Amino acid sequence: MSLDRLDALEARIKDLVKFIQELKRRNASLEEELKAVRQRLASQDELNQRWERERLDIKARIERVISEIEMLECAEDAKEVAHE
Repeated sequence: MSLDRLDALEARIKDLVKFIQELKRRNASLEEELKAVRQRLASQDELNQRWERERLDIKARIERVISEIEMLECAEDAKEVAHE
């Protein structure tokens, strides 16, 4: 094997080592980014669940108020029929 071919092989190996090191840095960066995104997603999911519970609570309260109003209207109607 000639020295030129050996030098070329050595240069290619050095380039590959640099490329692998860069890929490892990128991978570590992407793993950190993924971890942060997963944490934000979990936080957002908890927030969405809380909002859903609040929405259901408000809906139930509104339905109770409407029911009470309807009962008052029925009571008023009954009084009007009794007076007639």
